[in-house]
Amino acid sequence: MQVASQQLSGHLAKGLRSLYTFHGDEPLQQQEGADSIRAAARAQGVAERHVFTVAGRFDWSEVLAAGGSMNLFSERQLIELRIPSGKPGKDGSPVLQQIAESAAQDDSTVTLVFLPRLDKATKSTAWFSALEQNGVTVATDVIERTALPNWLAQRLQANGQRVASGDEGQRTLQFFADRVEGNLLAAHQEVQKLALLYPAGELSLEQVEQAVMDVARYDVFKLSPAVLSGQLARTQRMLDGLRAEGVAEVLVHYTLSEDIRALRRVKEAVLAGRPLPLVLREQRVWGEKERHFERLIPQLNAAQLNRLLQEAHWVDGIVKGLKRPDWPSDSWQALHRLASRLGRLCAAALKKGQSTHERH
Repeated sequence: MQVASQQLSGHLAKGLRSLYTFHGDEPLQQQEGADSIRAAARAQGVAERHVFTVAGRFDWSEVLAAGGSMNLFSERQLIELRIPSGKPGKDGSPVLQQIAESAAQDDSTVTLVFLPRLDKATKSTAWFSALEQNGVTVATDVIERTALPNWLAQRLQANGQRVASGDEGQRTLQFFADRVEGNLLAAHQEVQKLALLYPAGELSLEQVEQAVMDVARYDVFKLSPAVLSGQLARTQRMLDGLRAEGVAEVLVHYTLSEDIRALRRVKEAVLAGRPLPLVLREQRVWGEKERHFERLIPQLNAAQLNRLLQEAHWVDGIVKGLKRPDWPSDSWQALHRLASRLGRLCAAALKKGQSTHERH
C-alpha cells in the first residue's frame, strides 16, 4: 500500500499498521513521518523501541530476535531498521521478506524501515515487493522547485502566518524559496524562526528578507531543468551555489555539454524525418527532461546548437587550464557564460513556441 507523505497523518488517524517503509532523499519528510508513527505507537501503548542500522558485517539475526522477544512491561514494541545503502544483501533480503510476512499476521511489533531513493530495479526486488504488499510505503521525494512556494505557504499557515495576497505575496514566497531551495530541513527551521520573530498574521517581504538566511543547497543534476526552462537568474544562482559548495567544474561542464549534445542529436534525427517521441526514447530522454525537449526541439535551430557545442568544447579546454580568445580564463566565469547562452537560447525557443501556440 502506497501513501503520500502529506497524507500520512490522515492515514494514521484511521489506525496504525504494523509495517511502514520510507524511501527517498528528503530527510525532513522521513523525520516528520517517523515522528508521527512513533506518536501513534505510543498512544497505543507501544513502549519499547529497538533501532538497527545496517552497515558493514551486520547480524540480521539480531533483528529477528528483537521482533520475537517480549517485554515485561509492554506487549507491543517498535523496531526501526535503517538501511542507508538501500541494499540489504543476500542475508538481509529473506529477513525483510520474513518481517513483511509476519507484519501481515501479527501486530505485536510495529516496524519502520528507512531506505534512500530507490531505482526501478530495486523496487522490483522480492524483498521490496514484500514490504510494499504487506505494509505501507511512503515515498519521501525532494520537493521540486516549482512546488516549493506552495509548500512554504502551507508551513506558514500551520503557524498562523501568511504572506500578502496577489503578486506581492508571490514575490515573498519566491524570495523565500530561492533562499532555501534543496534544503527542506533549513526551510522548516526558517519557518519556525519566523513564528518566533513575528506574531500570527501577515508577513511582509521586508520581514522575510530580514529573517531568512541563504541556506539553499544546489544539486548539479538540478541544473539541467533550470537551464532548459530558460530560468536565467536561477541558473546563475545555482552555479554560484555549486561553486560555493565545492562542486568540481568538470562535473558542471559535463552536465551542460551533455544537454547540448542531446539537444543536437535529437534535433538532427527529427530533421532527418524521424518522429520526436521515438527519438526521445532512443536517446533515453525521459521524465522532466523529456517534457522540456518536447517543447524546445521544434523551435531550436540546428546551427545554433552546433555553435553551442563548439563553445562547450572551448569551455572544456578552459576548465582544463587552456585559454581561449574572447572567453574568460576563469573556469566558473566560462561556465556561467556557457550556461547563460544555452539558457537564453532555450528561453527564446519557449517564447517562440508559446507565440505559435497562441496564434493557432
